[in-house]
Amino acid sequence: MDTPTPTRASRDRRSREERIPRGPLAGTDGDRGPRRRLHPAGQAIVVGIGALALGALLNAAGLHKTAESMNAGWKRDLGLALAKPLATVSHDTGLDLPRRGLKDLIGRSGDDKIQAAIVLPPPPPPSPPKHPHKRPVVPPTKHHGNPPPPPPPPAPPPPPPKPAFSPKHPLRVYIGGDSLVITPGESLLRAMGSKVYKPIDSVDGRISTGLERPDVYNWFDRIRHVMKKDKPNVVVVAFGANDDHSYMAGLRPGQSLGDFGSPEWRKEYARRVGGLMDTVIRRGGFIVYLGMPIVSSSSESHDFDLLNGIINKEAKRRPHGALYVDTYLRFADPKTGGYAEYLPRPDGTLVKVRSGDGVHFEPAGGDIIARLVLKALNQRFDLTSWRKHDQHR
Repeated sequence: MDTPTPTRASRDRRSREERIPRGPLAGTDGDRGPRRRLHPAGQAIVVGIGALALGALLNAAGLHKTAESMNAGWKRDLGLALAKPLATVSHDTGLDLPRRGLKDLIGRSGDDKIQAAIVLPPPPPPSPPKHPHKRPVVPPTKHHGNPPPPPPPPAPPPPPPKPAFSPKHPLRVYIGGDSLVITPGESLLRAMGSKVYKPIDSVDGRISTGLERPDVYNWFDRIRHVMKKDKPNVVVVAFGANDDHSYMAGLRPGQSLGDFGSPEWRKEYARRVGGLMDTVIRRGGFIVYLGMPIVSSSSESHDFDLLNGIINKEAKRRPHGALYVDTYLRFADPKTGGYAEYLPRPDGTLVKVRSGDGVHFEPAGGDIIARLVLKALNQRFDLTSWRKHDQHR
């Protein structure tokens, strides 16, 4: 039998049917083809939101501490309102375990702890008032001729011997503080090349920290831990670069402060500076406190000068255990007394001592401070007599 020839209508119908996709994803909406699936962009948004939520839960402890350390205000309140529930869920579900494990691995297990409480030793007793020595009253005697001259005053007692150190008994030195201690501390480590010095690890510099905000980093706990564990003879510190604000954390119950520099503010900051010094001194250490340098901002220089006055006063109250090192005048322009990015060498050539931000030090500036510290240590301790004993052997 002959095959019938397809008509034009049947060919058109077959052609339309061939254009319609078949299978489970084929559409049935007339001739408009298959229905559209979800756009890849929409999927990416969903995945992104999920990743952000997971990241927030994994890092919830850090977010909580960041919010806690913000200055008082609505931003801090909002941050705490969001971060506290996240931190609770993260801890209860164990999602904070990877972060805690990593922190333990790099030796910073306490970074996420918020320890705003300040533990300080009691202040030293006030010095007794100085009264002129009263000599006993001796009844006058009759002399024939001129009276004998008065006896000479007694000679002052000799100064106590300096504590001596040697390569067998080296001077243990710890260096720590805010960002302004990092470059001078590295210079000091390089300068302490003699065997008589024994640095305790590298420079313990923590950016954006200070004595004002123990909720960000609690230096009072840190120094107490260092004195107990490492037992340094000398502690070199620098604090103040981040302490020129009105807000302080770790206040005592019911305590309130005025603005930065107010009498109550100065009293509280002096308590913290003196308490930090006493933490070192009561453990048998000697603290070298680096002052704040002059900076390019005149208003910030004024604030740093105020802090320096507090630090210097507290060091003078403890002359046998603390020393203030003035860097403000040392880094001022010798002609104008203002800020100087370059200072002259002894031969008259200029060297860059300050970084471009107008606050921190260049290595040459750190070397200047290191020399000041080493000079002070040699005045306080006997670091050279061991050489004479070695020569006589």
